This record gives sequence, structure tokens and C-alpha cells, in this order.
Amino acid sequence: MSYCKQEGKDRIIFVTKEDHETPSNAELIADDPDDPYEEQGLILPSGEINWNCPCLGGMASGPCGSQFKEAFSCFHYSKEEVKGSECIEQFRTMQECMQRYPDLYPQEEDKESSSQAESGSAAADSSGLLSESDSAIEVSSDSQTPS
Repeated sequence: MSYCKQEGKDRIIFVTKEDHETPSNAELIADDPDDPYEEQGLILPSGEINWNCPCLGGMASGPCGSQFKEAFSCFHYSKEEVKGSECIEQFRTMQECMQRYPDLYPQEEDKESSSQAESGSAAADSSGLLSESDSAIEVSSDSQTPS
């Protein structure tokens, strides 16, 4: 026997095997574009910026969130021939803020140098393997004698 139970805002529906054997007659409700909990993407249907979009990676919050919002808004709403060309000062302010928090906003050079250091150590490790395998090939070729 199936039944429904309400717990706060949630409705829990228990169904039987027989309930699943018949096709569903549930009606689907169209998505509400104004639903604040619905994922909309970066730009809302109204043309406004969705600061809650996960695609921003949290940049709109945190210690430099307001600077990011100012720079991004300037770029988004820019009407200049070279889009965003009037936003240089806002982006400079954002960059200066981010440089004050290097742990939260690592610079590209920092990322590249750490990845190069990792790949460099990996190359050093593999060079030892190459020399060992080269000598192994030489040993095996020395052991072969023409008959």
C-alpha cells in the first residue's frame, strides 16, 4: 500500500511494486524562469548577470568579490567598439585586490612554475629509468653472438 508523508517542506512518497507496474500519469510543470533556485547559467533571461552561477567559481564572493563584480559588470554592459576597453581601471583594481590574497587567487606564473617544477622532477626521474633501460639493452645486445 502506497502512502505519502510530509516532513517540513519535503513530501515523501512510499510506493509499492504494483504502483511501479502501471505507467505514470504525473503532469510535468514547465520550468519557472524566475525561480531563484533554478540553474540559469551566467546571463539570466532578463540580460542581468547571475552572480550565483557556479561557472564563476566563487569569484563574485570572497575578499575581491565587489571588485570582480564591478569589472565584470563593466565588461558585460560595455557598448564600446572594443568591448570592455573602458573597464581597464576596474580590472586593474580587481587584479591589485587579488594580488593581496595570493593563497586564494594564485597568479598564472605561480601555477606555471609549480607545474614546470613537477614536470621537471618527473623528467629527472624518468631520465634515470631511460639510462637503466639503455644499459639493459646494451647488455642484452652484447650477450647475443652471431652463430
